[in-house]
Amino acid sequence: MKTQTAKSSAVMPVPGEKLQWCKDLISIGDLGPEGVKRMLDLTMLVKTRPAEFRQSLAGKQIVLFFEKPSLRTRLTFEAGMNGLGGTSFFFDQTNSRLGAREKLSDIAHNLERWVDGIVLRTFEHTTVTEMAEHAGIPVINGLSSLEHPCQALADYFTLTEKFDDLKKIRLAYVGDANNVAHSLMLTAACLGSRITVATPNGYKPDAHILSTALEIAAETGASIEVTHDVRAAVKGADAVYTDVWASMGQESEAVNRKKTFAPYQVNEELFAHAAPHAIFMHCLPAHRGDEVTDEVIDSSRSVVFDQAENRMHAQKAVMLVLLGSEIKRLPQRSAHV
Repeated sequence: MKTQTAKSSAVMPVPGEKLQWCKDLISIGDLGPEGVKRMLDLTMLVKTRPAEFRQSLAGKQIVLFFEKPSLRTRLTFEAGMNGLGGTSFFFDQTNSRLGAREKLSDIAHNLERWVDGIVLRTFEHTTVTEMAEHAGIPVINGLSSLEHPCQALADYFTLTEKFDDLKKIRLAYVGDANNVAHSLMLTAACLGSRITVATPNGYKPDAHILSTALEIAAETGASIEVTHDVRAAVKGADAVYTDVWASMGQESEAVNRKKTFAPYQVNEELFAHAAPHAIFMHCLPAHRGDEVTDEVIDSSRSVVFDQAENRMHAQKAVMLVLLGSEIKRLPQRSAHV
């Protein structure tokens, strides 16, 4: 296990070469195994050598449409774009969902004439896919009901900073198999890593996401497991991850979910089943006293703020790729697998 941020062994890209290997980031599946590895390599470069990228997106503009409140997603995209020399515009859609006043296709065709990229934080995943279908510019999924790809990239980058070989470690995700869990499963599959998802009955992962993760895992050697036994899932794990039990839009289910998920709380007793060197992870915001106790999230083994910081670095890498920055060359062999 590493005790500090790893130094980059990557070679700086060669100026004048374009970096763009996918059009949109709707799902981790858009990247595939090679794309995920390359994205983590680029994230390492961006984090360790930020000065080299300060004007990489000069003259580029992105717009952010958010149907849900946000702290990390909004600020990490805005600060990230600013740090790359570009400009961002924010639209608060919390009072009116996209498509309510105007057809999504019409919005897309307007945006493609004004800006260079679109970031969406939405309730319905179809809002993201429909925008990507009609927009002639890159669309980034900043969170939808099905996936949270930018979070998963930041999370697995955080794991590369703590562990030497992701193929040798196992992440235990406990609680609701939500959008975060889905993207973590796909990322683990792409990296040939191991993940165990422990959920109560009735809250298992989306069948298509699970099937896709297993298909990728068959090629990469990854291990994707789903169980209802939370202690078995956590036992010996190198990292334990949880998220809120009721996401935005599920407030009416909060009381029932609290009863159902109570045995899945990450407290000192449950965390003790993990490996002695295990770290605790959470995408935030945390509902302290529900899915995690203060003793765990505030402990020296918690990396939640490392994850939060790495959102910005990972999203810088995503924007560099999707907005077609004039850089391309990455390491021949990934350091993250």
